Amino acid sequence: MHPAPVKLACRNVWKIYGPHPERLLQGGAVPTLSEIRESQHVGAVRAASLDVRTGEIFVIMGLSGSGKSTLIRCLARLIEPTEGEILFDGQDLLKASPSEMIEIRRHKMGMVFQHFALLPHLTVLQNVAFPLEVQGVARNLREARASEVISLVGLDGREDYYPRQLSGGQQQRVGIARSLAVEPELWFLDEPFSALDPLIRREMQDEFLRIQKKLKKSIVFITHDFDEAIRLADRIAIMKDGALIQIATPEELVLNPADAYVAEFTAHVPRAKVVTLGRIMVPGAAENVAGTLPASTRVEACAGRIEAAALPHAVTDDAGRVIGHVTPRAVIDVLLGRGGA
Repeated sequence: MHPAPVKLACRNVWKIYGPHPERLLQGGAVPTLSEIRESQHVGAVRAASLDVRTGEIFVIMGLSGSGKSTLIRCLARLIEPTEGEILFDGQDLLKASPSEMIEIRRHKMGMVFQHFALLPHLTVLQNVAFPLEVQGVARNLREARASEVISLVGLDGREDYYPRQLSGGQQQRVGIARSLAVEPELWFLDEPFSALDPLIRREMQDEFLRIQKKLKKSIVFITHDFDEAIRLADRIAIMKDGALIQIATPEELVLNPADAYVAEFTAHVPRAKVVTLGRIMVPGAAENVAGTLPASTRVEACAGRIEAAALPHAVTDDAGRVIGHVTPRAVIDVLLGRGGA
């Protein structure tokens, strides 16, 4: 199966703060972190390159100060990179004029940040319709579109509420609905759920996955929570000191960390949360099976069902073809921390 086309790419992107950042990069120089610091500069993003595919949830994570929020702002060109290329459907955003960038953000990008930034004097309907009002969309059309996305995020009946009348989770849903109103091709979310209580956060993750299953957006999602990352991500990029250390599926990060830092980052993640049946299956069909499961299913989600069965389960690819089978013993090995490597 071919990977989806690349929607957003960044190539060798740097963001260095200080008096003369461009001098550090003259002639294709690649300064080290210590060289940047010794010259009284800060290397917020260093030589970052990544691809975000169409329909993919691409999670960028790292500890506080690792550069993840700076990188996402570079990708949306909310701040100017010092050097590099950012390609959106092949167009280099760094060569776009300010007015072109405004149009791209208004019509093709959605953004949700940790602080909801709802307009307190506007109702839910008016807040969600606001980006369309800025575009000059007629009132009846923008309110009809706003009603659609309010329904999509589960806020039917609250169209006339004001932000102060909503819970934190409901306010975040309004923020998500507002960003979806313009039907963005690319969706940026910077720690959108981190201010929420754990139970509401889990609910919002579920809601987010439900919306994504329906809309299949290209998404760049920032978090510092590895549990959140592995629940949501198709692929994860780990950042440290402004650099991308490893980009991989959650499964690959846990089983094959690129270095000691990534290994430490993922050390406490139970394998069953990330290992898929495709990794532990035996190729080929079994004579008798208890049922069928997709290869992309994570062990944690089906362990009870497989363990309780006397027979193996068939494993299928995305097209529903049987490509292997998985036994209760293979699942138990993963649960005990032995399998999946």
